[in-house]
Amino acid sequence: MKLIVGLGNPGAKYAHNRHNIGFMAMDRIAADHGFGAWRSKFQGLTCDGRLGSTRVTLLKPETFMNLSGQSVGEAMRYLKLAPEDVIVFHDEIDLAPGKVRLKTGGGHAGHNGLRSIHGHIGPDYDRVRMGVGHPGHKDAVPGYVLRDFPKADAEWLDDELRGVSDGIADLVAGDGGKFLNAIALRVAPPRSSKSTPKPKAAPAPEPEVDDRSTMQKLVDRFR
Repeated sequence: MKLIVGLGNPGAKYAHNRHNIGFMAMDRIAADHGFGAWRSKFQGLTCDGRLGSTRVTLLKPETFMNLSGQSVGEAMRYLKLAPEDVIVFHDEIDLAPGKVRLKTGGGHAGHNGLRSIHGHIGPDYDRVRMGVGHPGHKDAVPGYVLRDFPKADAEWLDDELRGVSDGIADLVAGDGGKFLNAIALRVAPPRSSKSTPKPKAAPAPEPEVDDRSTMQKLVDRFR
């Protein structure tokens, strides 16, 4: 069994914030894979389903970002799971928008949601780092992540979330490479090789060879 957690803040005010990209991923997975209805549990919203042969619980903590670990820890203990059974989706300012990376263990890099989870279950869980870009100065980070994605980001964001849903069963099965490839195919699909080739230019005509003798050239000149 796997516990897949999306980080964010509860309420309509925050629904489209960069900080809520984890919640967005959970909603896409649940909708695309026929999970059950969301219900209140573990200080959050949960729903259950299957990805391949694996039973999965999706969790959106409603404790607000800074206390996410309370919800994650309660769910993990109730479901009798270990940290390695937990996958956390979160926003990542150190990655460009549209970029996604996987990480297991390590530090929280100042992310308050991860900091809280570290405090409740330790660092040995899997993370899906979803790039949202950096505002350029660390003092601007809180306001930046708590603002909505601009309309200009709508296309890549939708492609990325669809890619996450396409590849989530591979991630649960332990194939991170296939998961990332599914996202890449949505965000940056390969160009078609069936495009009509450009017509080749006609070869330049070969110059005529003048094989007359010098005397013949002079005669022809004065005719």
